[in-house]
Amino acid sequence: MKRYITFIMLSACTLVSAQNINDVMRYGSENLQGTARFQGLSGAFGALGGDLSALGVNPAGSAVFNNSLFTVSGTSYTRDNAARYFNGNDGTISSNVDLNQIGGVMVFKTTNPEADWKKVSLAINYDVVQDLDDRFFVSGNSNQGIDNYFLNFANGVPFGSILLQDGELIENAYLDIGSQQGFVDQQAFLGYYGGIIDPQTTDDDNTAYVSTSDYGTVNQEFSRTTTGYNSKFTVNAATQFKNRLHLGASLNFHNVQYTQLDKFYEDGYNTDSEIQFTTFDNYLQTQGSAFSFGLGAIMKLNEFFRIGGSYQSPTWYRLTDDTSQRINSDLADEDIHFINFEIVNLYEAYTIKIPEKLTGSLAVIFGKNGLLSLDYSYQDMARSELRPKNDSSFAIVNNQIANELGAVSSVRVGGEYRIAQISLRGGFRYEQSPYINETTIGDLSGFSAGIGYNFGGSRLDLAFNRSEQDVNKQLFDTGLTTPALINNINTNVTLAYTLNF
Repeated sequence: MKRYITFIMLSACTLVSAQNINDVMRYGSENLQGTARFQGLSGAFGALGGDLSALGVNPAGSAVFNNSLFTVSGTSYTRDNAARYFNGNDGTISSNVDLNQIGGVMVFKTTNPEADWKKVSLAINYDVVQDLDDRFFVSGNSNQGIDNYFLNFANGVPFGSILLQDGELIENAYLDIGSQQGFVDQQAFLGYYGGIIDPQTTDDDNTAYVSTSDYGTVNQEFSRTTTGYNSKFTVNAATQFKNRLHLGASLNFHNVQYTQLDKFYEDGYNTDSEIQFTTFDNYLQTQGSAFSFGLGAIMKLNEFFRIGGSYQSPTWYRLTDDTSQRINSDLADEDIHFINFEIVNLYEAYTIKIPEKLTGSLAVIFGKNGLLSLDYSYQDMARSELRPKNDSSFAIVNNQIANELGAVSSVRVGGEYRIAQISLRGGFRYEQSPYINETTIGDLSGFSAGIGYNFGGSRLDLAFNRSEQDVNKQLFDTGLTTPALINNINTNVTLAYTLNF
């Protein structure tokens, strides 16, 4: 029988799994991106300016430009995820190439040498602030089967409320239960018709369930593949007062495109177990946009020292999700394959607030020979939140955010040394874990190196940057509580071309 693509709109409060603290981490972090010069100094540009990607650190930086210019950058991304899960050790390497930055600035200088306001700059710039293409794979022999996931949802759900009605298609029942009763009941339905759990009794008012599997340990394989990006389009204006003070402001328009595919396989049950294998896959797609603004200032104390300060407003993301699932086992209903990735749960739009960030900067300029720069940033991630606040599931997540996340301090140090037309660059950065326990996500550390050649009217820059961070990643939100330990190493190689005019 022909079945058609089916979807249904659900309210945000019915979704317990997709909208959670992980969203805050995904959209609240920014990898080191931008032009090659910016990356070569590890992004330590708060008191320097004079770079299009530096506008994301301090909007006053465009007033440092002496002339109008255009810059375009492309990056090769490589991610190395070494994972440990129970007795299993696995490694996954993924890579991609993308155009990650393009922008320009127009500089208008006064013709009056006595004027206090020396120039005005107008800039636009596009940056990929987070490339979301990634993949990891884990395998191991676990004492926690996938039945725990479904039992945690099912216990307390009346059996009669998840049964198919006469003549009802299984995929329509799946969608209707999700829409009318919520995500918890929908997962109980999926576990029962997927053959993973059974009710203790067949009474409609039964609320207790048991596993169909028998095991001491099970073999598990899990992979997560993500694609997408979080980008920022900046419109900036800045000005220079006398020869000392630079002031600037930026409007930032963010865009999010994200997909996540999870594939899970389990076997190795006891030989007398009713069930001998289980597959359970989940697909998430997120789209949305956001707005933020920035204010900044750079002061030249003398010919050697500059200081800078900037404020980045909270970023308000408005996002929409859709999810799909599929499951199979030895005991699954014969029509279970009709619940697949063409059966889509659509959810109402929701909002994520990423807190404001403050940055203080210091730079030392050695004439035309080189420079050293230091940035310190502070952001209280415990102030993140999901909205609407009156959503009961969001209230639970917001309470988790307030209890588990804390303030994040980050330090970036960079230096540049010039030899004729050649510039040599290097940098280091450190970012504190956003988690109070410092283990769910560990501290991030990274270093960078770069080289540039000035042709006079144009410049070519190359940068290498590498960061490393440990992450304890739980495969599912409930049931399988032992996380996989993933050592994540990101390596970017960026080539940028700048044209002066």
